[in-house]
Amino acid sequence: MKSSREVALNAIYDIENNGLYSNLGVNKHLRESNLKDMDRGFCTELIYGVTENKYFLNYVINKFSKIKAKKLSPHVRNILQMGIYQILFLDSTKDFAAVNESVNLSKKYCKKASGFVNGVLRNVVRNQTDIKYPDKNEDIVKYLSIKYSYEEWIIKNWIDKFGQDFTEELVEENNEKPDLYLRTNELKISREDLIKKLEEQGVECEAVKLVKEAIKVKSLKNIENNELYKRGYFQIQDISSMIIGHVINPRENDNILDVCSAPGGKTTHLATLMENKGKVIARDIFDHKLKLIKENTKRLGLSNVDIQKFDATEFDEESLEKFETVLVDAPCSGFGIIRRKPEIKYKRKKELEGIPQIQKTILQNSSKYVKKGGLLIYSTCTIEDRENIDIVSEFLKLNGNFELEPITNVNVDLENQENGYIKLYPNVHGMDGFFIAKLRRMR
Repeated sequence: MKSSREVALNAIYDIENNGLYSNLGVNKHLRESNLKDMDRGFCTELIYGVTENKYFLNYVINKFSKIKAKKLSPHVRNILQMGIYQILFLDSTKDFAAVNESVNLSKKYCKKASGFVNGVLRNVVRNQTDIKYPDKNEDIVKYLSIKYSYEEWIIKNWIDKFGQDFTEELVEENNEKPDLYLRTNELKISREDLIKKLEEQGVECEAVKLVKEAIKVKSLKNIENNELYKRGYFQIQDISSMIIGHVINPRENDNILDVCSAPGGKTTHLATLMENKGKVIARDIFDHKLKLIKENTKRLGLSNVDIQKFDATEFDEESLEKFETVLVDAPCSGFGIIRRKPEIKYKRKKELEGIPQIQKTILQNSSKYVKKGGLLIYSTCTIEDRENIDIVSEFLKLNGNFELEPITNVNVDLENQENGYIKLYPNVHGMDGFFIAKLRRMR
């Protein structure tokens, strides 16, 4: 049976070398392991900790190793990263245990390097109080890039846009562990009763004022095997994502289209708000994502969701002017959800260049599906204006039959929602970074 450290190593390797998102890596490798709850917690901490602090950990390797981090084989680098993370960040782990367990892992995965791993980590233990970040006053971009592990272009971009103080607050908040929220399935249970049932399981719960179905939870482990989850009493969803359902505020018999639906959180929320009446058409292009929507829809007991495979960048003649509401939760850079997917911090600028064009195409196509008087909602989980308000502004210039409409039924971004859009930031609002625009088709 694999130890928690070995499971973590396999997941980190998978995330770094196979492009797996960290949350998927954690779920996949924990599912395949037989770890107990305490070990699962430690393993998860290691995976996220190393992924979150990768550039800083490589910076430390470079200080104490004759071979630079990028020249090391992936397994050696990952084992060193895990060892250094335990030494510098985890008070619960003794330094000698971090060194010994790392050496044991290297004997299994890269035997010839075990002496090297031992030497580097012992060196780190001896000199850990002397590790210094780059000089903040000399180069603020490099300092923040190393301390919080970001590509330098992202830090520079944010300082230019938000200023230094805001950027420091943002990157600090992005390194905090995000809260976990549940959305009560009010078709099956009230929020009050769900809280009682969760508390009976020993789960710490707190009702969230901002969204009537939302519950903040702590110490909820192994969610997929939880009896209340299996019965469809709740869905995992962040507050900022739940807000969209209330911005739309659908009527029972509406016909709604969600053009980029997976994994189905917003679709199932809308279907629930509609009391299982009317219809929500949920589209996506990937079979495995459609399967996920189907599973969630079935578990939550929803019969008013129609799941379809369709590419939102293609125009669908048959959907012309058919819907009261069309939701475009567009593919984006993901810079609002770094707390949940820390590997986003390492995206190269070039990787993201084509995203705004895709967003424009999807929004333009989707606008044609809205009935006169209907709603077009554009949202992303990023904080980049070039993917958010800039996309909407350009769309409005080309489409005089749409107007931004004030958002009145939630109170979260008082600065902007009167103008028809919401900007959410982790360091300001304490939730995932998000953008939501409410557009009404006037004619």
